[in-house]
Amino acid sequence: MLMQSPAATPKEYIDLLPEDRKEYINKLRSTICTRIPKGFEEVMNYGMIGYVVPHSLYPAGYHCAPSQPLPFINIASQKNYIAVHHMGLYANKGLYDWFVDEYLSIYKKKPDIGKACIRFKKVNEIPYELIGDLVAKLTPQQWITIYEQQFKR
Repeated sequence: MLMQSPAATPKEYIDLLPEDRKEYINKLRSTICTRIPKGFEEVMNYGMIGYVVPHSLYPAGYHCAPSQPLPFINIASQKNYIAVHHMGLYANKGLYDWFVDEYLSIYKKKPDIGKACIRFKKVNEIPYELIGDLVAKLTPQQWITIYEQQFKR
């Protein structure tokens, strides 16, 4: 169970996971890759599998580290859960509220969610279709606009 992986590629990240996590991370990755709008790029960043707005679309990069592309989503296998970090949830209250409402309609309980981190302690309860819907909601340009409104003041 990795906190921050030394892996250089998403495949290597998954290969380093314990067997009981590989299936879930693979399915999550596949869901995201299938549904994420064109323009985002899959990378390794912050020791996790990441989906970013590349410098070719947003040369300014991430304000905290301009040499890094603008982060959007990360997925990770943590010690006690699988995490989906979705920066749009943190930056857009309407998107956050939509996700919580949809999750409640499926599981009849609130998700374990922080500012941008959705934690799945019961890995067999990852709502892949809902995650796919969430991933598809913002294009790179929409994410850049939200990011600049919220973080680049």
